[in-house]
Amino acid sequence: MDNFQKEIDERANLALSNKFELLLFRLGSDQLKGKSELFGINVFKLREIVPMPAITKAAGMRSPLLGMASIRGQFIPVIDLPAVAGCVPETGLNLLLVTEYARNTQAFAVESVENIVRLDWSQVHTAEAGIGGRNITSIACLDSDKQSNELAMVLDVEQILYDIIPSVRGVEPEVARPRAFPYRPGAVAIVAEDSKVARQLLEQGLKSMGIPALMFNTGLDAWEKIKLMNQEAQAAGESIRDKIALVLTDLEMPEMDGFTLTRNIKRDPTLKTLPVVIHSSLSGSANEDHVRKVGADGYVAKFELNELSDVIFNVLDAARQE
Repeated sequence: MDNFQKEIDERANLALSNKFELLLFRLGSDQLKGKSELFGINVFKLREIVPMPAITKAAGMRSPLLGMASIRGQFIPVIDLPAVAGCVPETGLNLLLVTEYARNTQAFAVESVENIVRLDWSQVHTAEAGIGGRNITSIACLDSDKQSNELAMVLDVEQILYDIIPSVRGVEPEVARPRAFPYRPGAVAIVAEDSKVARQLLEQGLKSMGIPALMFNTGLDAWEKIKLMNQEAQAAGESIRDKIALVLTDLEMPEMDGFTLTRNIKRDPTLKTLPVVIHSSLSGSANEDHVRKVGADGYVAKFELNELSDVIFNVLDAARQE
């Protein structure tokens, strides 16, 4: 158990240097391209890998939901990942990737697992529109050569779960609890989130709170916009808080992760008073420790809108009193 916890801590610590570990796996032949491609998932979201167990299929279950599996005494839903990605396994569904996302545990059936690679988030780039339609959120270059053809497609797991498992959609309230959020008139929220469905939920949630938002797919894009708005504020003799009410960021994002974005903001003397809330499907004490280390003002696990509303209200209220 001590060694296991040490490995978890080491992987969590990678986030403080804009790095992470990606598990590479295969799903079979692509129905359009006719070849097997590499896919990836963040190791930190992976609980374990197990051989394919017996699957119990309940009445009414349809593809890509295979059924339920009992793993260490817990019944969890099993998703046919090749079916989601438009692939046909050549040797069958042989393994389950048991993962924890957004307060839920689920398993993804895959054909085979390759290995684990350690990458910098700068090696991960947003997917092109044509690829993104296949539940792919980004493309990882597996070596430092940006011209390399050694690539892996990183799945938009949040979108997959939202589409397939009703309980994931069920945690989304229609509107946040009504209240007057304390921020300066004309200011906006800067939101960094690479998952399409998460961006939509956050945009709807902030709208119900009455907070206008600018949405960005990567931490780097958000950071560039923050710097530009800071320059405009300084030129006009204004505070950055006149332009930006708060920054709401995911942790896992192409090009720059949420920890690095937060650290950049809090290290800049002209930006450090900006409230930063981290909103992530990565949960656990290790991540909450890192949130404190990089100076974020709040942390909330996805997707409970009233909880997010409470955290945003509290950090804005604290910022107003400074």
